[in-house]
Amino acid sequence: MAEQKIDTQSWMLLLVLSVIWGGSFMFIGVAVKELPALLIVLARVGIAAAILIPVHLVVQGKLPRDAKTWLACGGMSIMNNVIPFTAISWGQHHITGGLASVINATTPMFAALFMALSGLEGITPRKAIALGLGLVGVLVLKGGDFGDLGAQTLGILSVVLASACYGLSTPWSKVRLTGIPPLTTATLQLTMSSIVMAAIVLLFAEPAQYAAASSKTWISLVLLAAVSTSIAYLIFFRIIARAGPSFVSLVTMVIPVSAILMGYVVLNELLTINEVIGALIIGLALVIIDGRALRYIGIMGTKSRPR
Repeated sequence: MAEQKIDTQSWMLLLVLSVIWGGSFMFIGVAVKELPALLIVLARVGIAAAILIPVHLVVQGKLPRDAKTWLACGGMSIMNNVIPFTAISWGQHHITGGLASVINATTPMFAALFMALSGLEGITPRKAIALGLGLVGVLVLKGGDFGDLGAQTLGILSVVLASACYGLSTPWSKVRLTGIPPLTTATLQLTMSSIVMAAIVLLFAEPAQYAAASSKTWISLVLLAAVSTSIAYLIFFRIIARAGPSFVSLVTMVIPVSAILMGYVVLNELLTINEVIGALIIGLALVIIDGRALRYIGIMGTKSRPR
């Protein structure tokens, strides 16, 4: 197994991924105006799988047949696609894409928590403080009483659930996906997600609603699948193989910037003062949990002290 390293290329890939995934909130924001969450997710994973399967056949040959690989990717499909994609799409029926992206920025905190609970990484006092701050940030985002389970509150909680699922997938990917090529992981994960979502849609949704969707919605769905899913997951699993799952979870720190800008320019979405303050608190929590800025300040402070 190649040694994992965090270098300039890893950070560049992370930045590209953040822009691509930032766009996903905009595409979902367009689609939710005409389609329910389940149909959006089925189109997203189905089109993405249809793109990656032939690519895999050309680049790496036949798909794996061993049960271990399929089960590993199947677990990722539930934690990384089915539940979070549905939760975010449903949540965006009630909150803006910009707000959803800010809440999704709590993913590294959930990742740290689940990595600690799984015994793969310890939870330090610094991480504990960051987790607490992240929770405060989410509470400030709402700006009201969570006992009043209105549409906005449920939308916020839905995206928090998505972030928790993404965090839960971090230890799973570290343990189960090591050694599996990024293209294979992305292809199998999306294939399994498509099968699961097709069954769910047949049971709980009306596929005929696709016919009523406008060309604008379909363009958004295709871009959501091709760019923000197929290409994004190739980059995502490449980063995991290169720098590790904890590092790639930091992508959600940068996603809100592009998501909010795209939402403002394309969808005329605005953030409230509570959402801005909550975002800043979550950002502070992420800076603390990442640790690099704190170490940099400490080094600078040490250098500046007179002898």
